[in-house]
Amino acid sequence: MRHTFATNLVNGQKQPDGSIRSLTPKQVADLLGHSTSQITEMYYMRKDTARLNGITDGFEI
Repeated sequence: MRHTFATNLVNGQKQPDGSIRSLTPKQVADLLGHSTSQITEMYYMRKDTARLNGITDGFEI
């Protein structure tokens, strides 16, 4: 549950206006009681890359 909690905080939640509200790894580290955000990133974070699909659609590259 701790891993899921931390990951969900970093990945964020989509808001009605389409923006994503999330916390920084440092903020999550503070909530979990870690001394540095590196510990949090190493053990608890798995960035959700699924929401990156199609992010550049509409750009002329």
